[in-house]
Parts: sequence; C-alpha cells; structure tokens
Amino acid sequence: MHPNDKLINAEFKSYQLTQAGDRYFDGLADKFSRSLYQAPRGELRLAMLDYLLPQMLTLSHQKVLDVGGGLGQQAAWFAERGHRVTMAEPSADMLNYAKTWHRDAKTLPEEAITYLQAPLQQLTQHVPGSWPLITCHAVLEWLGDPQAALATLSDLLAPGGQLSLMVFNRDALRFSNVVKGNLEKALSDRLAGKGKRQRLTPISPVSHAEIEQWSADNGLMIDAVAGIRVFQDYLRHSPATPAETETLLALEKQYCRYDPHWRLGRYLLYTLIKPEIVE
Repeated sequence: MHPNDKLINAEFKSYQLTQAGDRYFDGLADKFSRSLYQAPRGELRLAMLDYLLPQMLTLSHQKVLDVGGGLGQQAAWFAERGHRVTMAEPSADMLNYAKTWHRDAKTLPEEAITYLQAPLQQLTQHVPGSWPLITCHAVLEWLGDPQAALATLSDLLAPGGQLSLMVFNRDALRFSNVVKGNLEKALSDRLAGKGKRQRLTPISPVSHAEIEQWSADNGLMIDAVAGIRVFQDYLRHSPATPAETETLLALEKQYCRYDPHWRLGRYLLYTLIKPEIVE
C-alpha cells in the first residue's frame, strides 16, 4: 500500500455520533495536533487567546474547570499561571495525549492539573459546582444540543463566577462559504458538518444571537465578547513571510473587539458572568 493510501483511508473512515448526538475525537488526537495547533490558524488562535484571556477575565489563581479540554493547551495555560485546573474531556485518546504532553512539559507545576474522562452532560454528577472559573472552548459546536450544554455550564458556575466560552461562529461559516464560491450551500443554510468523517466542520455551529438568548435564559450576563480569526480565514493568500504573519496578528489584535469586525471571527469568545445572589 502506498503511504498516501493510509491517509486517504483515514480521511474517509466513518465515525459515529454518540447517543446524545455529540462528536468525540477518539483516534484523531494527532490530526487535531497537526491541523489545529501546528498550522497557522491554530497558532493564531492560541496567540489570540493568550492576548485576550487576561483582558477578558479577572484572574486571581482561582480553581478552574476546563470543560472539553481536548489536547490540554488551555489547561496548561491556566496551570502555568498558578491556577489549579480540573480538565474534563470525554475522549480517552485526547485525554491521554494531554497527560503525556503535560507530563513532559517543563513549565507546569507538579500536580497542577487533575484529569477527568467525562462528557459535559455528566459534569454536575462528577464535579458539581460551584466553580469560580469555567472554560469551555470549541465544545458546544460539537454537541447535539448546545443550548442544553450552556444550561449545564450555568449550573456548575458559582454566583459571581466567570465562564470563558468560545464557540464556532455560524455567521462566519456562512460568509466563508460565500467567499469560497459555495453560494447554494450558503443560501440554503447547509452549513453544519455531519460529524462522520475526519473533516472538522462542526455539527452545531452557533450564532451570536443564540448565545445572547441562551445566556439570558440561564441568567448569565455577557460581560465581554471578541472575535478570533477575524481576518485570517478570508485571506486570498496566506502570509508569505514572518513579517506578514506579524502584521496579520497585529490586525487581529487591533480589531478583534470592535464592531462590526468581531462578528465575523471564525470563533466568538465570551466572558459570561453569573450574578451574585442578593439576600
């Protein structure tokens, strides 16, 4: 068999959604690492989170629940800054990848991260609230019922607590399809992926209007919002030099929180606050 045949076969391998209609990523840890974090789009995403999280969150070494922690980048980010992190991830492969990477890292405090293999829907049983800080980045769009997931996150959040929520932006996905010439697909709103191949088009992309409504339904206030990859995904040509890459990053930083630009970010990053209980 030619080496490329293995890649082709893997690309067309069929995956099944869970009974709840969720997409897990067992067997895809290496693809995630290559496609999302060892590529320019993943590098930019991490750089923007590094830039935005200190602006959008009040950080005081509080404990953190990292929901759907994936390969462990966000858990490591918080652990390196003095937080005690519980990383919950339903995929055994992703969780093992994160454990190995964290173990080999030289910058992580010993025993700073606790690992839990569990889906979001079961977290109220495994790690019931109240959590002062929850992160849930790029998770809701892979769930069959993202609206119910946000309700669960609200239940886990302490009064006065902060939820750092990042979602795949449905409006940006539509715009991207138009830019690529997929006009009929955009017009008929056939934007969601099926979740049964290796392609990483989310099954439940989310709009800002939905986050506004679901947050209000659960008594959460939108304290801050930003777009991540506001410009990068619409470029006709990728940056060709380190200087162009730096200029693109500067543009992303300059406009990520300005209307209308943030609204077309490939991801939308929110800080949601659960109000204090007033006696």
